[in-house]
Amino acid sequence: MKKLFAILLAALTVGFAGGVFAQDAAAAAAEAVAEVAAAAAEVVEEAPAIDSGDTAWMLTSTMLVILMTIPGLALFYGGLARSKNMLSVLMQVFVIFSLITVLWAIYGFSLAFGGEGTFFGGFDKVFLKGIGPDDPSAALSTIPEFVFVAFQSTFAAITTALIVGAFAERIKFSAVLLFGVLWFTFSYIPMAHMVWGGGLLAEDGALDFAGGTVVHINAGVAGLVGAYLVGKRIGFGREALTPHSLTLTMVGASLLWVGWFGFNAGSAGAANGIAGLAFINTILATGAAVLAWSLGEALFKGKPSMLGAASGAVAGLVAVTPAAGFIGPMGSIVLGLIAGFVCLWGVSGLKRLLGADDAFDVFGVHGVGGIVGAILTGVLAAPGLGGTGAEDFAIAAQVWVQVKSVLVTIVWCGIVSLIAYKIVDVLIGLRVSEEEEREGLDITSHGETAYHY
Repeated sequence: MKKLFAILLAALTVGFAGGVFAQDAAAAAAEAVAEVAAAAAEVVEEAPAIDSGDTAWMLTSTMLVILMTIPGLALFYGGLARSKNMLSVLMQVFVIFSLITVLWAIYGFSLAFGGEGTFFGGFDKVFLKGIGPDDPSAALSTIPEFVFVAFQSTFAAITTALIVGAFAERIKFSAVLLFGVLWFTFSYIPMAHMVWGGGLLAEDGALDFAGGTVVHINAGVAGLVGAYLVGKRIGFGREALTPHSLTLTMVGASLLWVGWFGFNAGSAGAANGIAGLAFINTILATGAAVLAWSLGEALFKGKPSMLGAASGAVAGLVAVTPAAGFIGPMGSIVLGLIAGFVCLWGVSGLKRLLGADDAFDVFGVHGVGGIVGAILTGVLAAPGLGGTGAEDFAIAAQVWVQVKSVLVTIVWCGIVSLIAYKIVDVLIGLRVSEEEEREGLDITSHGETAYHY
């Protein structure tokens, strides 16, 4: 800008001298005008400009992620619960979403995206200080910072809410909230910073387009640890703890699929070709996973189920999340097929091996699917396989980077989750009484029932 003013001043000076040196002044003025135009173009190029199209898409994507959480995830989980616990699951998802979005604005955004630390950012943007409505985002210069804050808040909220499915039907409501605060602060925030905020894993070159490590492996591991520490539901392994409404579960899964377009395509950060690539990959991987899961059930159980189809859809969505903007459409189909079969094993064979009562298969779908997607991103992103990687993309090297990111996520989240659950257990206790569990958490925790007969 100073350069522009200096050139303007020089041009005016030359102009005033025109009466004495008319011919020379004309040539000098023409040269000055050219320099002014070039400098102005340079200034315009340097200054970030908020784009209305990108902003509109990111606002839409933010609303889609809210849709996939409330009501999508809430109904998906609620349908899987027994009728006496339906409202408790809805309440946990609804209030966790509300809690985490507020905490995100107070300190979460700053610690995740406000600094340059290895594991955490900084405190320079706590309470969103210093951000104005027209300020461009530091991460995505064509949208306002507030839009980026809002978009990322929905990721933090749904990740924390995902964990609810592992310990559903037997945990105290207050324990859910206290654990959510601790886990969000010491597991989600550092993982988001390490991957998306320029921290440890970003420096290592890990590829995670929309949250394979940050969201799904992170939540899956936390859910598995919680399933162990909260303990099994009364009657687990002896009674049929069947879902009370697969109709609502199907509705929830459908809303998840629709909302996931904001999750994946929105992570492009703009209304551009990468958003379109992530969009079609989200369709194809999910469809392929539904087919694979249904085929697997038909082969090994004799009949494909609605619950299996819905679970397969979520498995495909999870697996394509880290890869959505990095792989080609045919790669997404391959990824979906693999995820469908592997996650079917994750909720059956692997679940029996682990012996945990992961009520709604958070680890079997999100943990396992996230691991599959994160590692295979290192393969399918290769340009020779239709991916968007650079020409010198090395599959073996990238897969190793991806494996390291998975291991870091598992270890970090596992340790933080263990400590957080222990703190909650000491302070207020994790589990409701046996009498309350038998009666159902709707009445004993909230004084309401989902259905009146």
